[in-house]
Amino acid sequence: MKVLYFKWNSFGTEDIEEEIRELGHEIVIMPWSQNDVDRDNEVIKKAEDKIIEEKPDVVFTSNYYPPIAEAAHETGIAYIAWVYDSPHVLLYSCATIYETNHIFVFDREQYEEFNRNGIKTVQYMPLAANTVRLRKTIEDKGQQELFVNSRFYNKAEIAFVGAMYDEEHTFFRRLKNISGYTRGFLEGVISAQKQVWGYNFVKDLMREDIMDDMARDLPMQPKSDSVASREYLFAEYCINREITSRERMEYLTAIGSTFAKSDTPGLDLYTGNKDLKIEGVYNHGSIDHYATAPFVYNKAKININISLRSIHTGIPLRCFEILGSGGFLLSNYQADFADCYVDGEDYVSYGSKEDMLNKIEYYLSHEKERHEIAANGLRRTMDNHTYEHRIKEMLAFV
Repeated sequence: MKVLYFKWNSFGTEDIEEEIRELGHEIVIMPWSQNDVDRDNEVIKKAEDKIIEEKPDVVFTSNYYPPIAEAAHETGIAYIAWVYDSPHVLLYSCATIYETNHIFVFDREQYEEFNRNGIKTVQYMPLAANTVRLRKTIEDKGQQELFVNSRFYNKAEIAFVGAMYDEEHTFFRRLKNISGYTRGFLEGVISAQKQVWGYNFVKDLMREDIMDDMARDLPMQPKSDSVASREYLFAEYCINREITSRERMEYLTAIGSTFAKSDTPGLDLYTGNKDLKIEGVYNHGSIDHYATAPFVYNKAKININISLRSIHTGIPLRCFEILGSGGFLLSNYQADFADCYVDGEDYVSYGSKEDMLNKIEYYLSHEKERHEIAANGLRRTMDNHTYEHRIKEMLAFV
């Protein structure tokens, strides 16, 4: 099979490309800008011309792009898009309904939303790990030495890798002119949602008067070719991101203060804001997710996942990477874990900050059980959740 891969710089692209080649398919790479997302005639023609030139059996992208869907539709070529971002507003483009599309989302709740509305071009497909690459990286003596002598080497027993969403320009922090009533309402929504894992009700609470007030600072409107609602935009890009920011700060602060010792921090943090300071937490700054993160996951006694709240039920890519690196994963409850792993056997979930702290304490003191769970998680990932499994399944749709 000949695959035309419109490729941009995103997580997982190298693993996807490698696996397509490993499966014996011909692959042609077309560099693509993530800024080329609108159904602009010039952008569509650029994609069309490449499809006509290469005559592929299928077009492939990481994330979904309406102009490529248009080009594939016009040329009658199957288009596979594997979405790893959430939220991903481009899914609500009118081009999503084209029968040439095979769009795979990693959040079952999102898939079910499209399915309820009669959109059959969207399917459910969890993310994956390249366990071969991860193992080779971890076992490479030269890379091991570089890691040990780098600023990224673990100093604590617990690690968190991820964004804090604490930038001043985030959407929620642009809300400078909303009324006291609106601010109080939003604070109530945030406070309530923080108490619940497993069901996200933020979008349901986005009233018209509240959104009208927010729109004075954030004039969010769906594009003309989109069926996304204002409720979706405000909930997912503004409120859920702010909840995640507060949650991560609160949870990581609690870990740092609870588990720090006189000579070691309570938590290793790897995040883009290298100036962020949290008591009991050692901030290593941003990390290379390919070359360095596997060592962190493998060495940490406990890896924490705190999911972005716009991921309603799906398993974040970070979790597959942790498990595929042989790391022990402690994650907030996400319903889709039940599709792939067994709680308490392959990983461990928590339902609140207090539950998380209690389970950290338990598994730090139960080493044998912790190692067994990490080994089970790695084994199940290798057996069922690699890029080989996913690419085979997606290409079978063509």
